[in-house]
Order: sequence, then structure tokens, then C-alpha cells
Amino acid sequence: MKTIKIYPVTGLHCANCALNVEKTLRKQPGIANVSVNYADSSALVEFETDLADSLPLQSAVRSIGYDLIIEEEPAGKVEEEHRSYQRDLRLRTIFSLSLAVPVMIISMFFMNLAYANLIMLVLTIPVLVWSGRSFFVNAVKQTRHGMANMDTLVAMSTGIAFLFSVFNTLFPHFWHARGLHPHVYYDASAMIIALILLGKLLEERAKSNTSSAIKKLMGLQPSVVTLVDGEGQEKIVPVSQVKHGDMIRIRPGDKIPVDGEIHSGNSLIDESTMTGEPVPAEKSIGEPVFAGTLNLNGSFILTARQVGSETLLSKIVESVRKAQGSKAPVQKTVDRIAGIFVPVVIGISLVSLVTWLIFGGGDALPRGLIAMVTVLVIACPCALGLATPTAIMVGMGKGAQNGILIKDAESLERIQKVNAVVLDKTGTITEGKPAVKEIIWYLTGQEKNVAEARLYALESHSAHPLAGAVTGHLSKDGTFNQILLTGFENIPGKGIRARKGKNTLAAGNLKLMQEIGVAIPEKTARQIDRIQEDAGTALCYSEDRILLAVIAVADRVKDSSVHAIQEIQKSGAEVFMLTGDNQHTADAVARHTRIKNVRAGMMPADKAKFITRLQHEGRVVAMVGDGINDSEALAMADVSVAMGKGSDIAMDVAGMTLVTSDLRQITRAMRLSKLTVQTINQNLFWAFIYNLIGIPIAAGVLYPAWGFMLNPMIAAAAMAMSSVSVVTNSLRLRNRKI
Repeated sequence: MKTIKIYPVTGLHCANCALNVEKTLRKQPGIANVSVNYADSSALVEFETDLADSLPLQSAVRSIGYDLIIEEEPAGKVEEEHRSYQRDLRLRTIFSLSLAVPVMIISMFFMNLAYANLIMLVLTIPVLVWSGRSFFVNAVKQTRHGMANMDTLVAMSTGIAFLFSVFNTLFPHFWHARGLHPHVYYDASAMIIALILLGKLLEERAKSNTSSAIKKLMGLQPSVVTLVDGEGQEKIVPVSQVKHGDMIRIRPGDKIPVDGEIHSGNSLIDESTMTGEPVPAEKSIGEPVFAGTLNLNGSFILTARQVGSETLLSKIVESVRKAQGSKAPVQKTVDRIAGIFVPVVIGISLVSLVTWLIFGGGDALPRGLIAMVTVLVIACPCALGLATPTAIMVGMGKGAQNGILIKDAESLERIQKVNAVVLDKTGTITEGKPAVKEIIWYLTGQEKNVAEARLYALESHSAHPLAGAVTGHLSKDGTFNQILLTGFENIPGKGIRARKGKNTLAAGNLKLMQEIGVAIPEKTARQIDRIQEDAGTALCYSEDRILLAVIAVADRVKDSSVHAIQEIQKSGAEVFMLTGDNQHTADAVARHTRIKNVRAGMMPADKAKFITRLQHEGRVVAMVGDGINDSEALAMADVSVAMGKGSDIAMDVAGMTLVTSDLRQITRAMRLSKLTVQTINQNLFWAFIYNLIGIPIAAGVLYPAWGFMLNPMIAAAAMAMSSVSVVTNSLRLRNRKI
């Protein structure tokens, strides 16, 4: 029997770290499969048997510089570890910058200052020993296990440059005796540490909210429930104790704790968390209800059918957790390259030293040492580390200025590749709430005014959203004196009824009108059909079985949606619309917006499956939604986009949020992505070109033919120039139009 466990992992600094932890865990006995997710710092481990012991796994992970939080440890340790790491990282970054900047200033402008080298030495030591200690500790642990990452490259370049500088500071006569000037590179050592730490701090801030969506989803389920036994006695128990078949009392305002069906009673249920639809569902005996939905006004007893991890809400939570964690960061490719780059650079530096010792003649040792250090200095990872983050930061800032909030770099990079855009209907294409489109009155003059006042009074007694749309619409056109109604009656699934003196007032659907004997003329029937064909709901208002008005209520399509969808289609992407609403309404919205691909009656899991199917067809999919019911599909998509006026959970899951909820921002995001990716590619080109050209020159390949030996100071300047060119190129994005 196989067992699956999820462990939090601490100390992951890059995607390569996750790969190293994964490799280490795979080597442990009894492990069937491992997936380490850098995005949410967790390891999903599948054991061969249910007798697996977590302690050896923790020891193995600790041996390479990371930690595994096992179930025997306090539940809050993960959060505390993360907070502690962020505090420590922030302090080390500030401390390193406060010392590295003076070192850089001295090295550039005050090299002739008395004791300049000693001052820089004193300032650099704390940067390496305290701020940069993790790079050196982790590099040693990685080396012991035959691994390498960015820590290794940082430790080697800063360590060798520092030791070489210390030697030149303490023993300058060694070089003077050979006619050479003893250069120092404290500025390179200190600034490399400071810049890398700054990048890590910015990355941690971007990742800090990745788990908030999970917490909010879990918050939809109440912690306690009211159980009802066979004798009608009630008892409050934790939701974790609910079993299949238990009877649970649900009162007005309660959140539904588990999936089940109504045993007795009826109510209006807000299921927007599951379906995304703004109109609450009328529920009666035998009908299903879902965990996380909200009971509005009725009291009922439900029979539990799915509990714990079986509920629809729990499945959405698990799907979001897995989908979020499966997305690797943009820096993954760069970190993998660094894993190869490190041993190559070290090898080249050692080959340079040995070659000079063999063929260098009288000055073989000093020239060999200079060549080795120059190779390591010019191969500094500053430009490589800045290439992607600087472009991403400027791109995100540019997006924010244009109402596009971008949470993760993957989304900014990927959206330019999107060829399938999946849109939720309610709240995304439409306004997301019912509104009166028109009222067709069969009265005029004073009679109409009296009827309007009575309709307002009737609908004011109802908490139904459709009634709210009617009263909101009427109140815009005028004010009404308070009218006293009696005998108010709510008829589930049909409408409302009351009395004004001897007159009977009624408002509701055709079923209600037919029940009370209201005649519907053929012309009116055609008007009702037209309303329904246009994705609306037709409400009828009658007094004493005489039809006075037909009210068209609908979730209106946003003014910007039609133009936005045309723009997306012109960009070459195919547009799909998914909705939990009925096919009739979906088709009407599709006709209005000219969307050819429509799927109606979609539950959250159906939307996620549809996304997966498109991906299996080779599509790069962007999902755009606004509700909790969209969170599973958002997490599954290659690019997830939330509407700014939607739910907090959708925005937490999504990689992008459109502040104005205007779909036209999607094509702007695509153009921004294209410009940003172009900038990243340019930055990586400049970052690598310095290494590809500089490393051989630093090693001394030009010396035999032209007698040219690259000075380490020039190498340091080239390193600085590569960083400057990368940052400057990224800043150009600010002036580009999208």
C-alpha cells in the first residue's frame, strides 16, 4: 500500500534548490516518487509502504543545507520558520548594502587614501562572514554531495576575489618584487553578496502570499456544526467529527459545512462560490448543497453525503495547492544553467592556472594566479542574476501603471504565448449582478404611477437579488411613499405575493402567474420569449389576476467586453466561454459577444478539466475569472487572470489581476509580455556575451599572439558594465507603449 505525504521544505533559494532536494529524497529507501514544489516550498512524497519513517528524510534534506518539517513538529513551525527567514534576509540585505556601498565608493574614487585597502578589508569581512555566510555554508554542503547551484558560484567568485585581495593587502611586496601592482577586489566581493541578497529579498516578497488563497478557501468551511440526532436533540461538534449520513441543522446566515442534500425544509442558497452565478438557488427537499456555500434566509436539515476531503470545496483546495506548486519560477532556466556554468568556470580557472604554471616562464605563478582570479571575477553572476529580475520588475511596474497587477513572473513571461483564452461569463464578460434592462408597462399615466409604487413596496419585502434589482431600478426613477402591505407570502422558486386592502399583488415567474390565473396574451408571451432569448429573466407583475407589467432582468454584458473579445481574437488566440449558467443564457451572451466556443452548466471541476484538455491539445491556455468557483481552473491554467472586482480568492490564485475588470487589458498584458520577454532575452545575451568573450581573454588566450593579459581590474569593470547594461536595458521598458 502506497502512502502520500506533503512536507513543508525550508531554505529553498532557487528552483535548482528544489531539484537538489528532490534528487536527495529520491535516493532514500522506500520512496516511490517525489515532487518538490519551489512555488509553495513543499515536497509531495509517495512511499512504497505505509511504514515509512519521516526522520531519515529530514536528516537527508538537512545534510544538503535545507530542512524538512515533519508531522511530529509543531504545526506553526512552518510559518515561524518563514517569518524568521524573511527577517534575517532583510537584516542581512540592509547590513550588506550599508557596507558594500562605501567599499565601492572607496575602490572607485579613493584608492590613494591612506590605508584604503585595510579599510575596505575591515568593511568587507562582515559582509562575507555574516551577510554572505549562507552562500558559503550551502556551497560546502552542495559540494559534499556533488551538487552545485547559485550559492556555489557566489561563494567561489566572492571567496577567491576576497582571499586574493587579502593576500595583496598583507603581502604587496610579493608583486612589487616582480614589477606588478597588487590590485584588490573587495568591492566585487561585497557588492556581489549585497546584490544577490537584494534579489532574494524581492523574490521572497513576491512569493509571500502564495498560500493565502488556500487559507481563504479553507475559511469558507465553518469549524463547528450543529448535529441533530434521531430524537431531534441538537449538539455542537467540530466539523472534523461529521460522518457520512449525519443530520446537520443549518440556520439563516450559516455556511454549509459539508456536501449533502436537504432532508427537510427549504431555503435560498448563495452558491456563487461554486457556480459563480449571482442569483441564489432555491433549494428544497432532496436537492444537493455544497460545502462553502451560504444559506441566506431559510432553516433546514441536511444529510451529510461527502465529508472531509471528499467535499467539492476540499477537492478545489487540493487542486489549487497542487497546481500552484507545480509552476516553476522564471529563474529556473537560469539556475539550471548556473549549475552547469559553475563547474565549467571553475574548470577553466584551474586550467588557466595550470597552463600558466607549465608554459608561463619566469612569471608563471603571478600570471597564473591573476588569470585564475580574473576568470572567476569576470564570471561573476551579477549580470546573470539581474537579467531576468530587473526586466520583470520594470515590466510589473509598467503593468501596474496600466491597471494590470502581475503577481508572478511566470505569468508575465507566458501570456505572450497564449493561443487559447478561456473566459468565465458572470462577472468577467458580464457585470456579475442582475439589473433591470427594461419594464414593459401595460398602464399609463396615474395608474402606472400607483402600480409602480405598489410594485416597489411588494419587492421591498423580498430579500431575493432579483427583487433588489427591481427596487434599485425603480428608486432611480423616483421616490415612493411607504405603502402598507399585508399577508406577504414568499413562494419558493416562483415569486412573492401580498395584499393591499382587498387587492392581491403578485410578482414572479410565469409559473406563479399561471397558478393564480393571470392571463398572458400572445403578444406578451412573445415579449417574454424575446427576453429569455436575450439571456434575461422575465418577471411578471399582476394585481387581482390582471397583468400590469413584464420586467426584464439580466446580468448585462459589460460595454468593454465585445471590443475586448474581438481584440483577443485578432491577436490570434481562440476564445472560449465557460459558465455554470444554463445553455440558453450562455448562447445569448455568446451571440452578443461573437464567441463561437461555449460550454454551459460547468461546475468548478468541469472548468479545470476543460483547461487540462486544451493543454493536452498543445494549447497555451489563459483562464480569466472572478469567482471562487474559478479558482481551480485559474490554478490549472498556464496563465491565470482575475478580475479586480471579483473574489479575493480568485485574485490570490491568479498570477494577474485586472484592476478595472476590463477585458481589454488582456491584449495589453500580451503586448507587455512580449516586450518584457524581448528585454529578458537581450539581457541574457549581454550577460552571457561578457562571459563568452571575457572568460577566454581572462584566461590569457590573447597573450601568445599579442602579449595581452587582461587586468583583473578591467575584468571587474567588465563585470560592472554587464550589470549596468542589463539594468539600463531593463529601464528602457518604462518608456515603451503597450
